[in-house]
Amino acid sequence: MKASFDFFKGEVLLINKPLHWTSFDVVNKIKKLLGKSIPPSQPVKLRVGHAGTLDPLASGLLVICTGALTKQIEKFQEAEKEYTGTFFMGATTSSYDLETQPENFSDTGLLSEAIINNCAKKLTGDQMQVPPAHSAMKVEGQRAYSRARKGQQVELKARPVTIYNFDITGIELPLVHFRIVCSKGTYIRSIANDFGKLAATGAYLYSLCRTRIGQFRIEQAINIEELEELLISPQE
Repeated sequence: MKASFDFFKGEVLLINKPLHWTSFDVVNKIKKLLGKSIPPSQPVKLRVGHAGTLDPLASGLLVICTGALTKQIEKFQEAEKEYTGTFFMGATTSSYDLETQPENFSDTGLLSEAIINNCAKKLTGDQMQVPPAHSAMKVEGQRAYSRARKGQQVELKARPVTIYNFDITGIELPLVHFRIVCSKGTYIRSIANDFGKLAATGAYLYSLCRTRIGQFRIEQAINIEELEELLISPQE
């Protein structure tokens, strides 16, 4: 049976975003799915939005709000976030992740568990963080990534963020696995880049999954296919 929803009054949908999808891809897909389940006679346009962007190369929890609950998006955006992922040590990229090609390769032979844990400790707490040039931040009315992809120089100002927890969960050099709990507006890609500088080897973000936004956890999320099954009744 089709699940019972009131999308105009408002629903919070917890979606496990697929790798390579943008957050807007998910929103647009859900709009199309809802368009099939809402009567054409409905005079009011349904609002759909997400509470916090995930990069295309990241997977994990995306909070989608519909109808009247889109007014609460800012509240969800303010909540702390939790991520798990992996840094690649011994190289850098201009995007701080795998959107661009690795370069500046260096030896990781002198990296020790103590050095790695000390880097995480130094990046815990209140920080002034510079967003990546390949980000959605606006510079003179343009998205920073639009300029960066054209090879233009992008200068972004440091912003205050808080890293509440930064745990190293595994070391398999050149890979370092982590868990991070942080404030709104924190770029894990920038943490990867800063981590590499502290380690004196360079580093970039190799993989990332958002596992929590405030009270919502990845275990509660469903994928797009599961949502489609909930919204659309099977053919008789």
